[in-house]
Amino acid sequence: MSEQFVSASARGSDIDALADSLVAAIGPDSKASLGFLYVTEALAVGLDPLLLRLRQHLDVQDWIGTVGMGICCTGSEIYDEPAAVILLTQLQGYQTFSIPDTTTGMGETLAAISSQALAPGLGIIHGNPANANFGQAFETLCSTLGDTFFVGGLGSTNSMAPLVLNRATDAPISGVLFEDSSGMVVSHSQGCTPIEGSHVITRCQQNLVIELDHRPALEVLKEDIGEVLARDLEQIGGYIFVGFPVPHSDTHDYLVRNMIAIDPEKSIIAVGELVEEGQAMMFCRRDGTSAVEDMQRMLREISSRLSGPPRGALYVSCVARGRHQFGKDSAELKIIQQQLGDVPLAGFFANGEILHNRLYGYTGVLTLFS
Repeated sequence: MSEQFVSASARGSDIDALADSLVAAIGPDSKASLGFLYVTEALAVGLDPLLLRLRQHLDVQDWIGTVGMGICCTGSEIYDEPAAVILLTQLQGYQTFSIPDTTTGMGETLAAISSQALAPGLGIIHGNPANANFGQAFETLCSTLGDTFFVGGLGSTNSMAPLVLNRATDAPISGVLFEDSSGMVVSHSQGCTPIEGSHVITRCQQNLVIELDHRPALEVLKEDIGEVLARDLEQIGGYIFVGFPVPHSDTHDYLVRNMIAIDPEKSIIAVGELVEEGQAMMFCRRDGTSAVEDMQRMLREISSRLSGPPRGALYVSCVARGRHQFGKDSAELKIIQQQLGDVPLAGFFANGEILHNRLYGYTGVLTLFS
């Protein structure tokens, strides 16, 4: 492999033929330390045979990855058909790992990682939302390795073994830790626009927002979204969301969550997050125009932080983005390609995106290797 990063994608239901296409695109004599593999839902049951075939023909030390409802390639998105994308790199100074789904196993694994001479600066992780212990594993991982900046996403599949760590696994989390993250740059695009300034939750119960700024929550919502939408609240489904500002963020970052239900009689709003009194909350508008504008802003910002042209890229986007928000013909990935050029890229459409040890929604997370 003449370059430090190289990527390839292929389509087809025949595992051997698909693997052979990937090998031919990469070059059968390629050698790499680490390979990222992402496949569509239709190939979830074929992960192990695909990995076996790739290992037979490519000299790659370690593989990690997951299954998505769609996959991201350089300038293209693939959905609704068997397909795979790989990104190979010769990076050194990393450690792959998998978090078991027992409390004892989690503790032992994380203790072993912590005791290694490797002092990770950045971790790329994949989560298994079908595993009931994912939440505990994610919280334990982030608290134990608090100095590590984690990015990644949750697989979006019904498969019982949607993760890759040299083979298919049903573990809660798998991934890789890098000791030196100096050549890695990360940023994200929300795809939403805050409507007004934030409010304070002054009365709530679990996920029910009863009062904002000591006023009925629905009254504040109607005031923020304007008279036209307020007259017909059925219009706001899939368009208006709630955002929770990240405390102490110097980039005005926020977590987007669904507005689940509205009780007009009690003026209560139900949201997709447990809330507490004193917490900041705002309303956000989500549409195609906002998504494109924020994506372009993110790409300008991340490009300005690069020390040179990017050599490789990983992109994790929400399943609700892509064709659903940006339009057909791989519009989201073409925006990235227009800004960055034909950089080798791989990624997937996730059931939740991870950035700086937090779980996001409706977000695109881009990691560049320069």
